[in-house]
Amino acid sequence: MRNKIFSLAFMLIFFTGLKAQMFSTSTGNVSFYSKTPLEDIAAVNTQVLAVLNLKREVAVVITNTGFEFPNKLMQEHFNEKYIESEKFPKSTFKGKINEEIDLTKDGEYKVTVTGKLNIHGVEQVRTISGTLSIKGGSIRFQSNFKVKNVDHKIEIPTVVMAKIQEEIDVKVDIMLVLKK
Repeated sequence: MRNKIFSLAFMLIFFTGLKAQMFSTSTGNVSFYSKTPLEDIAAVNTQVLAVLNLKREVAVVITNTGFEFPNKLMQEHFNEKYIESEKFPKSTFKGKINEEIDLTKDGEYKVTVTGKLNIHGVEQVRTISGTLSIKGGSIRFQSNFKVKNVDHKIEIPTVVMAKIQEEIDVKVDIMLVLKK
């Protein structure tokens, strides 16, 4: 609960002064996948907080310990050795949709979102492509993109390098609803 309060406070600060309507969720879905000849690594987080306002500004907060792995040892290694969740409890993205889209009109739109992606305490400016599907006051954002471990100073020991890709495939599927 404390993590949700912190995350909601982050989003409120991000949107301070804006009186626009907002779309939000606390049940977004972010997953990642790494395929190598030795071992596949996959995890899903369904506790993703996200907000989007009518000015097309977006903020996303992910609690790193929320990623669920099929193998609990992988989950432990992810949190303790790679992402260092105790030191870096959250990953965030804040940015803006580049295309001039009326978020109140139904339709499906190809978009790019440019902003700052912060993973493992390292912030990188990224432009992420995706699809917005708007229907009846709800917005679904879907995207697939890659994240390089080295870009966020995530160190992979030589011993396990063959088990983890240098680029991790990330999939985002977030359904936002209008909050008045």
